[in-house]
Amino acid sequence: MSLSVDARAREDRPGEALNRSTIPALLARRAQSHPHSCFLRFQDTELTFAEVHRWSDVLADRFDALGIRAGQLVPVLMPNIPEFVATWFALCKLGAVTTMVNTAMRGPALAHALDLSGSEIAIVDASLLDAVRSIKDQLATINRLVVRGAAAATPADDRFEVLMFPARETDGTTAVSPRRTADAHDPAMVMFTSGTTGRSKGCVLSHRYAIRQAELMVEHLGLRDDDVLYCPFPLFHLDGAVLTVMPAMLLGATAAIGERFSASGFWPEIEALGATVFDFMGATLTMLHKAPPRANDAHNTVRLAWGVPVPEFAEDFEERFSLRLVELYGSTDAGLPIYQPLDEPRRPGSCGRVIASYEVQLFDDHDLAVAPGHVGEIVVRPNEPSIMSQGYFGMPEATVTANRNQWFHTGDLARQDADGWFYYVGRRAESIRRRGENISAFEIEEVVKLHPDVLDAAAYGVPSELTEDDVMVAVVARPAAVIDPTSLIEFCRDRLARHMLPRYVDVVDALPRTPTEKVEKPTLILRGVGPHTWDRESREAQRPSSASAAAANSCIER
Repeated sequence: MSLSVDARAREDRPGEALNRSTIPALLARRAQSHPHSCFLRFQDTELTFAEVHRWSDVLADRFDALGIRAGQLVPVLMPNIPEFVATWFALCKLGAVTTMVNTAMRGPALAHALDLSGSEIAIVDASLLDAVRSIKDQLATINRLVVRGAAAATPADDRFEVLMFPARETDGTTAVSPRRTADAHDPAMVMFTSGTTGRSKGCVLSHRYAIRQAELMVEHLGLRDDDVLYCPFPLFHLDGAVLTVMPAMLLGATAAIGERFSASGFWPEIEALGATVFDFMGATLTMLHKAPPRANDAHNTVRLAWGVPVPEFAEDFEERFSLRLVELYGSTDAGLPIYQPLDEPRRPGSCGRVIASYEVQLFDDHDLAVAPGHVGEIVVRPNEPSIMSQGYFGMPEATVTANRNQWFHTGDLARQDADGWFYYVGRRAESIRRRGENISAFEIEEVVKLHPDVLDAAAYGVPSELTEDDVMVAVVARPAAVIDPTSLIEFCRDRLARHMLPRYVDVVDALPRTPTEKVEKPTLILRGVGPHTWDRESREAQRPSSASAAAANSCIER
């Protein structure tokens, strides 16, 4: 299966504006203007712009010889290694479309992601080969695997023909065939959403999407050509590929890619890679903040960190680590339409204001705008072409549903103040319905994480005997700390509305997470209520002095 490429596809002419550029054309310009500057930095590898350009040229020739053509979707299943980036650029040079597959996927989810491309060839790291082989009988089209690294011998009756990934070639000794690339508005990649409420959806993203999002980041975050942009999240995720590698390419700066996020290894890796900017998401800032202080916390190379959410302890974090935190809002589907203005004071809890390239509103369930101060779903549309997803590949119904009434519906909830600043509330799908009230899981988590003994937390609904949901929170203790659920609930009682107070507390060693640090709440919901669960209502009912009060409260709630 392939996506059409304009027959007039051609290389960008010298001096052509960025809004007509492609990823290969921009890489070629940087290889000429900054040939010896470090472009990609991994723990054990550094590659210049010229080396990456050359290597991806050679790979494009090899892939062309394998029959990969313009418009073809090619699944790539690789961890954070230089070969991932070189492969992506090589496929772009052929006009092909990189299907960036989540490396944590297994079983039916992985089969769905691979089959969606309709390709007969996939590019896979040897460390993930067994995951692909385990679903071989579920795959409809793939019969050839290009494997990077040492691959086990393939049995004669195996359905896959295994081809070895070409060795790295960064010098100029091999002739490379001239070729033309796609147009700026043609697809460059398919990147999957997290799929927390159903099948993961593949967002079709153009060359211009990647370059324009990078350009907007440079403008609204004040990124510089001497920055080292560090990302500890997967390259198959928006943060890694589009929001780290692409701004570095645009600026002639360095993209420093970590293997994965680790609270204990974070600052040593920052130092080793010389990072000046990093991105965060989910609970990563909380984990760093709650780590034991070090004498040299403020003596690091970072000047700026961006992401979502910026917690209540932002000022303390900034002072402790001597850097600035900037919040924004975005998604793979929509890009980044909201930024915190750099020249204005932070408004606690706000992710910022809409930038000129987008329109953003908040809608109710009937797609009518809500008044300032009220919670509604974030809906987005662009003021310029190709800066949002072109839809979900192979899922037309999901595409139409998300893009109804001329707006893209994000599924995220927020409120807006009178000055146009947005305040993220949570995912619509993660809203908890209790006794007729809609509750934001995000707002509960915000409070629970403030407790000094809590390292991480996730709030979610579990079935109630009174119908709808009861509120449950899974919590992880800080190192050497012990969580007392009674104390935790009392802490929350003064900081949460009464209907938001958790009934259940589940103390766990760690929260199940995706590679992009999102909590896998379906796993927690499946774990459910059991002997491991602390039950507030049960405890209150057992206390003689409060039995009548508990009964009264119960009657009111009913």
